[in-house]
Amino acid sequence: MFEAWGRGLYRARRLTLVLAAAFAVAAGVWGTGVFSKLTSGNTFTPPSSESNRESALATSVFGRDEADVVVLYHSAAMTVADPAYRRAVTAELGTLPAADVLHTTTYWSSGQASLASTDRHSTYAVLQLAGADDAARQDTYKAIKNDLASGPGDGITAKVGGTVPTEVAIDSAVTGSIARAEGISLPVLLILLVLIFGSVVAAALPVAIGGLAILGSFTVLRLLTLTTTVAIYSVNITTIMGLGLGIDYGLFMVTRFREELRRQPTVEAAVARTVATAGRTILVSGVTVALALTSLMLFPEVFLRSMGYGGVATVAVVVIAAVTVLPALLAVLGHRVNALRVRKSVGAVPKEDGGAWYRLAHSVMRRPVVFASVIVVVLLALGAPFLKISWGGTDSTVLPASSTVRQVSDTLASEFPANSTTPAEAVVSNVTSGDALTGYVSKIDAIPGVTGTQVTGERDGTVRLDVGFRPQYFSPQARQIVTGIRALAPPPHATVLVGGATAGLVDELGSLGSTLPWMALLTAVATFVLLFLAFGSVVLPLKAIVMNILSLSATFGVIVWVFQWGHLSGLLQFTPGSIDPTMPILLLAIVFGLSMDYEVFLLSRIRERYDETGDNPVAVASGLQRTGGLITSLALLLIIVVGLFSASSITFLKLLGVGMIVALIVDAAVVRVLLVPATMRLLGRANWWAPRPLRRLYARYGIREAAGAESQPYVRAT
Repeated sequence: MFEAWGRGLYRARRLTLVLAAAFAVAAGVWGTGVFSKLTSGNTFTPPSSESNRESALATSVFGRDEADVVVLYHSAAMTVADPAYRRAVTAELGTLPAADVLHTTTYWSSGQASLASTDRHSTYAVLQLAGADDAARQDTYKAIKNDLASGPGDGITAKVGGTVPTEVAIDSAVTGSIARAEGISLPVLLILLVLIFGSVVAAALPVAIGGLAILGSFTVLRLLTLTTTVAIYSVNITTIMGLGLGIDYGLFMVTRFREELRRQPTVEAAVARTVATAGRTILVSGVTVALALTSLMLFPEVFLRSMGYGGVATVAVVVIAAVTVLPALLAVLGHRVNALRVRKSVGAVPKEDGGAWYRLAHSVMRRPVVFASVIVVVLLALGAPFLKISWGGTDSTVLPASSTVRQVSDTLASEFPANSTTPAEAVVSNVTSGDALTGYVSKIDAIPGVTGTQVTGERDGTVRLDVGFRPQYFSPQARQIVTGIRALAPPPHATVLVGGATAGLVDELGSLGSTLPWMALLTAVATFVLLFLAFGSVVLPLKAIVMNILSLSATFGVIVWVFQWGHLSGLLQFTPGSIDPTMPILLLAIVFGLSMDYEVFLLSRIRERYDETGDNPVAVASGLQRTGGLITSLALLLIIVVGLFSASSITFLKLLGVGMIVALIVDAAVVRVLLVPATMRLLGRANWWAPRPLRRLYARYGIREAAGAESQPYVRAT
């Protein structure tokens, strides 16, 4: 099947390239418009959660009461009791267009003591902006941004923060990170690929596939925005996976094609054999990666679902490009794939038996117990910090300390009453007795950590309560307060919904915890089935899953060590703190998929050699000899791509980048090179074992080439 596909592409090579060029132009024109269609609003809380239902109910009854914009004023000479302070701030706010600012709340208009700092020299105004949705309110903010930041004069300074400015700042940073990463990474990658291939033409092919994958995934994402909400963060995984997998699959395909050119009598035969071998491997790898990312769609959170959309779209496009467009390019180029040679290729065809990787594999297999034991202990030790992880949410602290939005948030936290802008909020419906409501409020106030409860809205038997508390609003203590409020019996005949930022995190953690086992099950089952169909063994898939778990545990431990405990925070320029719970889940899907990518590359070559010789140690050593340099090169190239994204000013993008770098290093330098040879030596011929019924299933449905690949493993079922 694969070989026939390759021959068909050879015959239709020019038509294939014309269609690919037309798609690239259309994607470049229309697909890149996706950025204006994405959202950065509340994408982390489950849509049907109690906190979201509370927000929707409060808005329907009392209208919007969000702190869209917070303008922080400070005067070194005056306090909020000074009439001149009041006149200057009030006059400044009065110049704002009434069509843009629907409502303004200040210390003087509300009399709320929480709107003044403890030293009385600072105060803040809360603005509600016009706009039907997040995008419209962001546009409104951009229109008045400069007026807000100019300040009222008279020695009074102004800084702008709040929900909408935070969203705008994150959007800008995300978009800037992508443009900067692409601008720097593409030339660097091209230079390294030239060094690897020794040919400018061969080096350009993987980059072209990566670029086509990114454009294609942008197009798919824009199509998705027509029917569902997609978070802006999805473009990050699109760019990372597009470049990374495009280069992975391109390098793998081009390397195999150059080998086949030396073996086959014609270019057509070389293309056909390349698709039959490398194309098959890429298809198995791509489906495995896509299924790992598909598991993100099980989560109700828009953030994770969007990452799943972006990831699967990218993998689909890059696999299609790698098994259609790239073979067509190779068919047109033929031996000219080696044109514009600048040096001898680092990726030249290695010896089948012999070479540094071959000797390393045999060295490991002479002491497999020692290598396996030491590596497992080290990986578990690296993962130990994950046992002490502290969960938190996403807010302005993801921005750099130099950001004005971040500075406003920090000042509100340090100089104003605790959580004055982020109280817990409870909406009590069907209130029939004032005494019963008073008793309910007294129970809330009795919860340890609560500083006081006040009524902030009352209409037609529905009451809104704001609950102040001392702990930081994303801390475990704050989450316990929300849980305590929800555990209270409501007033007779009434119902209560509890919301706010802290409640949102409680709901998010509950949702993630309940969905995570299903994600793990889907990923494990899909991986097992695909690897079995590819290699005809039940042992190899189980071994691959266990190794990935070890690699992931080490990655998660390093993430806690760096981003929660603060090691390297000065070098990486971020503020350490709690970990957003969606980040490890996102890393799990991405890293698991990429690890299986390398596993499939390695096992494909080992299986080829094992079918030829029936000698397990020789097959393992030969497989590593054939792929060791390739996998190392792939990891290095992807580390460069990810490394540039980890230089982003957004903390959780840094976390994602550093996590992927750690995972790539562990996987390419430790797991594939050392742990795989050690465990495969220990398992011996059992590596290829499968029960007799499954062997019959593999013989009928296995993903393998009919010609030259139908030879069965040398170990028969018992």
